[in-house]
Amino acid sequence: MKRLIVLFSLLGLLCFAQTTFAQNNSDSLAAEVILSDDIEADVEADVEEGGFHKQLKTKFIDGNVGFMSLVALALVLGLAFCIERIIYLTLSEIKAYKLMEDIETHLKKDDVEGAKTLCRNTRGPVASVCYQGLLHIHQPMEAIERSITNFGGLQSANLEKGCSWIKLFIAMAPSLGFLGTVIGMVMAFDQIQIAGDIGPTIVAQGMKVALITTIFGIVVALILQLFYSYILSKIERLTSQMEESAIMLLDMITEYKLRVES
Repeated sequence: MKRLIVLFSLLGLLCFAQTTFAQNNSDSLAAEVILSDDIEADVEADVEEGGFHKQLKTKFIDGNVGFMSLVALALVLGLAFCIERIIYLTLSEIKAYKLMEDIETHLKKDDVEGAKTLCRNTRGPVASVCYQGLLHIHQPMEAIERSITNFGGLQSANLEKGCSWIKLFIAMAPSLGFLGTVIGMVMAFDQIQIAGDIGPTIVAQGMKVALITTIFGIVVALILQLFYSYILSKIERLTSQMEESAIMLLDMITEYKLRVES
């Protein structure tokens, strides 16, 4: 009797274990199915949404490829001039105070040629202005000051070279966008005239072209304006360095002349 009770107990435990194992397996399988469904849904959503570049490409095409290409061309050319100016201005920057200290050291040793060589081997407009002043060191102070002023004006013009083209593209980008707006409106009215009826579907395409071209034109102008403002700040910094260095050089030359004459 006891053996039967033990046997039935073992059978009951075995059935319970099998039931629990099957339930756990079914739960894990269900979780895996739900997880896989979520992953597939996320992948499908990513595919449907696409990347930012795909959305941008779609909007570019919707905004009339002809006018959007002109706006994009204005952006590319404007950025090319901006990058060229930034590289030029960055290479023109030097440690002006260090240069002036070295020039002063050479002049105190009456080594004018050494100071000239130092300026000639140093890049940038500051060194060029100092070299121009040292070339006329044996002339009167009025002539030296006039030479430095004239040459400084030429260097400032070189710093601003190409900036007029950047301003042109900043003005052109929104103008092209507004031109696309006007043409989009004309397209909308042409579609209304052909259809003989005013409806959202008929007007939508022309209005879409008008708005997208305007948005892209304004965005391009803002991008170029940011670069242009940065370029102007670098030009102002270099110009102030030239003016300050010119004043310091004139003081050094004056001291050098007084020492030589005495």
